[in-house]
Amino acid sequence: MKSWSLIGLIATAIIALALPVYAFNETNRMETAKARLLAEAVTQGELVYAQNCVVCHGADGRGIGTYPGLDNEGVRAMDYEALFKTIERGRYGTAMAAWGVSEGGVLNSQQLDQLIAMIQSGDWTKTARTVDAAGLNPPTVLKVEIPAETLAEVAKLPHGQVLAEALPLYAANCSGCHGPSGEGTAIAPILNDATLRSQKSDEELNRIITNGVAGTLMAGWRQALSSQEIASLVGLLRNWEEIPPGLIPQPELPPIASSDAEIIAAGGELFSVACATCHGPAGQGTRMAPALNVQSFLTQTPDQAIKTIIAQGVPNTRMPAWGGRLTDAELNSLVSFLRAWEPTAPAVAQPLPGGGQGGGPPWLRNKTNN
Repeated sequence: MKSWSLIGLIATAIIALALPVYAFNETNRMETAKARLLAEAVTQGELVYAQNCVVCHGADGRGIGTYPGLDNEGVRAMDYEALFKTIERGRYGTAMAAWGVSEGGVLNSQQLDQLIAMIQSGDWTKTARTVDAAGLNPPTVLKVEIPAETLAEVAKLPHGQVLAEALPLYAANCSGCHGPSGEGTAIAPILNDATLRSQKSDEELNRIITNGVAGTLMAGWRQALSSQEIASLVGLLRNWEEIPPGLIPQPELPPIASSDAEIIAAGGELFSVACATCHGPAGQGTRMAPALNVQSFLTQTPDQAIKTIIAQGVPNTRMPAWGGRLTDAELNSLVSFLRAWEPTAPAVAQPLPGGGQGGGPPWLRNKTNN
């Protein structure tokens, strides 16, 4: 009996000594597993970000134009639930769309979790490398550089101080759509205009710049520009006639469209899959989206502007941002395909009565049914 008691005592002692060791090792194992799962989620989150978010928030998370940056402590410190709901449901009154599948978006709960893991725990430098490796860097927004000597000349004008402050802001953020001298383009109205100056009050101009115009490319700039910067832009619009014609340099836009048959054909395939349902199989437009195969659009819209529209989309319309889903080469091939229409584009388009002809994309409809 004594031997059994001794064995029991020894066993109890062994268990007592082993339990803390096991608990310590188990804790380490759990922490290692958690770290591994988090790292995997961050890696997957980088890919989700590259494919869906980069066109607005930038490859490095610093934001583009009116779209806010995500690489800051305020966003990283947000509660998980708040981040999840923001991404899933979007933000009313902003360009932030709903991305959750339950809200009509394209991301499931796992992808939303991975994206949040990347935002809260990832490295934005590494994310930028992932975006670059995937070929999904957003296209460069059109900008015009104004020489210092030009600004010095502007400063001598009656409202020179306000104009000199506003012109660099305008060149960096507005000239790509409205033209370097506010002359307007096919995608944005004239701003250097006596009618606008006489019909719009400073308050209304401030509101438009601040909040944007729904259903157009004009986004609200309240997140990208301070109230003082917006006031300076209003001052530019009010006093633009003081600036001598030709003082602001015209931008040199590098060509995008290619005449290569293979590139144009690749753009045609992309158009059939991604664009034809809304814009019509021949780009003639439908009730859902405007005509693209028409002289007024093709002759007045530069390649860079067409690429920007495709990449960044049009807020509050059916036109999504494709810049996070298509590579730069694919965007260029789409521009090349559209540009190839120009020599034969009709002066007036004849839109289809609905959203396309139904039955799927043209490349599928044209197949012979067996």
